[in-house]
Amino acid sequence: MDNTKKMPLRNWLPVVGLACSAFVFNTSEFVPIGLLSDIGADFGMSTASTGMLISVYAWVVMLLSLPLMILVSRMEMRRLMLMLVALFAMCQVMSYLSGSYAMLMASRIGVACAHSVFWSIVTPMAARMVPTRHRALALSIVATGSSIAMVFGMPVGRMIGLAVGWRMTFLSIGVVAAVIFAYLMLTLPKLPSRGKFSVRKLPMMLRSRALSGIYVLTIFFATAYYTTYSYIEPFLLRVTGMPDTLVTTTLMLFGGAGIVGSMAFSRYYNAHRYTFMTLCLTLLTLCLGSILPTAFSQEATIGVLLVLGMAATAFNIAMQSEIIAIAPAEGTSVAMSIFSGIFNFGIGTGAFIGGRVCSLSSVEWVGLAGAAIAIAALGYWLARLRHYFRAFYSARG
Repeated sequence: MDNTKKMPLRNWLPVVGLACSAFVFNTSEFVPIGLLSDIGADFGMSTASTGMLISVYAWVVMLLSLPLMILVSRMEMRRLMLMLVALFAMCQVMSYLSGSYAMLMASRIGVACAHSVFWSIVTPMAARMVPTRHRALALSIVATGSSIAMVFGMPVGRMIGLAVGWRMTFLSIGVVAAVIFAYLMLTLPKLPSRGKFSVRKLPMMLRSRALSGIYVLTIFFATAYYTTYSYIEPFLLRVTGMPDTLVTTTLMLFGGAGIVGSMAFSRYYNAHRYTFMTLCLTLLTLCLGSILPTAFSQEATIGVLLVLGMAATAFNIAMQSEIIAIAPAEGTSVAMSIFSGIFNFGIGTGAFIGGRVCSLSSVEWVGLAGAAIAIAALGYWLARLRHYFRAFYSARG
């Protein structure tokens, strides 16, 4: 990509630091999924009861993203990011030291608080630290850090936990976060706040049809995606008949496909905004609907999941890019915090719907259930939101 060669080193270094931060935050968010059995056994609890670590984490992020972001909206961005990474690292050490389930839960709530604000500011910071022409590239680099967490972070974290105990996984994440903190201290430039955001400004901001439409579409998208993704491992094991090793490899490839999706976004989105978003939603719908019909072939299933991973990641970045463009300058981080909360609502709702499908029918139907919701997302984009976008950009000139 030619634009990567033109980006100055002073822009590259802090953006890479933010990508590393996204990697460690995303690793921490999902690594408990692979350690639930060991954690439960250590505390004498069932896997289902231990799973509340994941549910409570998502609920805290959903509930606190907006109020916490409004609370710190006046703080200088570099200082805020360093505080978040420091809190994150300390809570990982607290997880390592946990002698009870209650202490572990408290540490995870602390991580969720850091998460709530981190994902509200990381993409706006990346966008502000580079020239406008490099914004798509900066966002894709941050998204790549998040995708790499799914490819390497979570599997490596699980391997550490299986080899030397789940506590060492959290300590390792804390050590990596401390190194990233030192790197950010050296590379992050000062970014002044764009002003304290008042709750009274929320109704005015949400009057934007394009912005409120993104939030509606996010609910559809996240719910559709996580209705299927939350249960993709048992689907691959039971329906496609993959062995454990191939399931692990498939999930790593699935995460790797997100990196390709982020590269596609940086290359094509600015010049083909509407076509790009329509294509991503169409591919999302088709892939979710194709998971069951292609289950007779492990190779075909892997192919469908690779396309799904690319489309989902690219579309997610596109939504964040549009929020940064549409929201008022002083409200960008708050707008992103609403997005983060809504996205986590979609995660929880999708997991619930997928769970009901599994309970009332069978795991084989989660793909079609997700596709049905994705059809609603595609329909909403084509019928309403696409036109709101065009009206917004036409008015702005």
